[in-house]
Amino acid sequence: MPLRRGLVSFFHRCLQFSRAGSAPQPNSRTVRLAIISEGVNTWPLYVAQATRLFRQEGLEVEITLTGSSTKQLDQLKAGDYDIGFQQSDHVVRSVEEGSDLLIFMALAHAPELSLVVAPGVRSFADLKGKHIAVDGARTGYALLLRKLLADKGLKEGDHDFREIGGSRERFAALKNGLASGSLLNPPFDRNLFALGFGRLGATSEYFPTYPGSIAAARRAWAQQHRHELIAFIRGFNAAYAWLQDDRNKREAIAILLARLNLDPPEAERAFENVARRPRPVIRPEDLRQVIDIVWEAEGLTGPKGAPEKYMDLSYLRMAMQQQQG
Repeated sequence: MPLRRGLVSFFHRCLQFSRAGSAPQPNSRTVRLAIISEGVNTWPLYVAQATRLFRQEGLEVEITLTGSSTKQLDQLKAGDYDIGFQQSDHVVRSVEEGSDLLIFMALAHAPELSLVVAPGVRSFADLKGKHIAVDGARTGYALLLRKLLADKGLKEGDHDFREIGGSRERFAALKNGLASGSLLNPPFDRNLFALGFGRLGATSEYFPTYPGSIAAARRAWAQQHRHELIAFIRGFNAAYAWLQDDRNKREAIAILLARLNLDPPEAERAFENVARRPRPVIRPEDLRQVIDIVWEAEGLTGPKGAPEKYMDLSYLRMAMQQQQG
């Protein structure tokens, strides 16, 4: 136990998220990254920090936890951040509104988001008239939740979507009785189950082929900072490969436990899940699902854009070619 606590303490010091950070290395370049919330999907990011993989690429990555997808998207478009971890529908909608955002790589596989409900809610019908906590009411996985509720017979107006924020904020809203349902990822869902909350299935059951989160940037920034973007991708790819190496299991779990409130057995299960799955990708057919959902949710009538309108994977291909060669 003392060794484990020592490892966790060490990695916690390595993983502090702040704009101050440590002093930049000579000749390093800085990339400003924004993430909405923390979870297993940001594990490679923790690894890249703890093992200095970004620094090996000549980068200093300043990470800000925003807690809100709407706020983050606005600030990404405004140039306050260089890169943002988002859901792909945010980019599709933003481009249709005139922004120059692009998806440059997949970040994670679609998460197993549980539809967590308050004690006493035993069916979808029981959610009628209830408050449901979401990040943005018409963005991200709230779009899937809206479609799911409609498929289960709940019309617009039968429920109230409350924009609460990221996973931590939605967890607190359910725990404090401010909402009766929300989509939540581990460990937030399991912590509520332990308190007597229920579950009405998961996104993987209802939408098995929907893509996971992605990394986005402005086209103008990507073109002007091509080397920084490719270096960022290289560092992230290296972290993902490191995480999939079983020889790093003990260290990887210590890194995760330093960041998230998980039990060690749960962290070990998460490692096995990451190790057995390939690096996430986003394909044109995946993005077409998102485009369809956005058009349906927004009631858009114009022609749908091709996936290439919202995505440019050339930077990813360049990074992979460099790492393979």
